Amino acid sequence: MDFDLSEEHRMLQETVRAFVAKEVTPRARHVDETGEFPWPALKAMGKLGLLGLNVPEEYGGSGADYLSVALMLEEIGRGCGSTGLIVGVHLGLACGPLAQFGTEAQKRRWLVPLAQGKILGCLALTEPAAGSDLRGIRTTAVRDGADWVLNGGKMWLTSGAEAGVALLLCRTGDKFNLMLVPTDTPGVSFGPPEKKMGLHGSHTYAMSLEEVRVPAENLLGDEGRGLAQTLQVLDGGRIGIASLSLGLAEAAFDAASTYARTRQAFGQPLIEHQAVAFMLADMAAEIEASRWLITRAAWLRDQGRPYTQEASIAKLIATEMAERVARNAIQIHGGYGYSSEYPVERIYRDARLMTIGEGTSEMQRMIIARYVG
Repeated sequence: MDFDLSEEHRMLQETVRAFVAKEVTPRARHVDETGEFPWPALKAMGKLGLLGLNVPEEYGGSGADYLSVALMLEEIGRGCGSTGLIVGVHLGLACGPLAQFGTEAQKRRWLVPLAQGKILGCLALTEPAAGSDLRGIRTTAVRDGADWVLNGGKMWLTSGAEAGVALLLCRTGDKFNLMLVPTDTPGVSFGPPEKKMGLHGSHTYAMSLEEVRVPAENLLGDEGRGLAQTLQVLDGGRIGIASLSLGLAEAAFDAASTYARTRQAFGQPLIEHQAVAFMLADMAAEIEASRWLITRAAWLRDQGRPYTQEASIAKLIATEMAERVARNAIQIHGGYGYSSEYPVERIYRDARLMTIGEGTSEMQRMIIARYVG
């Protein structure tokens, strides 16, 4: 059993780390304070091929495995949670499903520009009355000649108004379908970005659909299989959120460790005090444990083996770990940690979403419980 990264994985990790240090981390505070969408970093990622990392080469991507995606999201998360979430959604919830379920024509029409970073993608699932229980969605698709006509509304769309295409879950009678909906289609509209606790640079929207017509060929995957396809998509997305959470935790730990070594209390550095040293030790141990759960889940996916339980375990443990680590990093900073002058305050707010998005911790426990006992 080899626990070392391959040379290819190490090179990707080093490349993304250097990019993040130059293009992402220096602007993280500005993005958080202004809510500015990080287009400069995203456009630079597109030129590097990072926005098509998991897309087959014949469609303009790099054809990398999912462990590569996990490593990249971890590194971006260390620099900026907002940027990491945008990239994670684009790769895992838009490019991934198109590559997996799309027809050749759909891939040429949408996957190629997505991989090149010319447009972003998003996934439209949640509705005001349907969150964890996707069977409760009410957005409808009715066939009318050569078109589908969509009516309804979605909410919590990450990058909704910035995206060029949305993968939208809807229902036709008692069956569910995934549709490709260009965001500039007549009848599609977005509300203003939601005001949120954190992740201010990653914009989240409510979406309205009124008599929206899309061609019949915009059906993604098999008719009536939309819900099953969506659940497959979410398995992979959970590994992405876990990876992003790992990066956030590492950033908080690095900040707390540096502060503990430089801040003096009672005549010695904070890290010389056992209470602080043990707190840092716990943080390091939890980060390392989460890393291997994520690696295991990504490896299983890359091997084509079942990974639903492992993805939920990785997401549950890594996201709850990230919140604890960020909380303790603030504690180590004391009063300074509560100030926006230090990054741990921002990291804590960004990490808070991770136990909610892509399936709450409670939902992950329900999924895991199906495999035990």
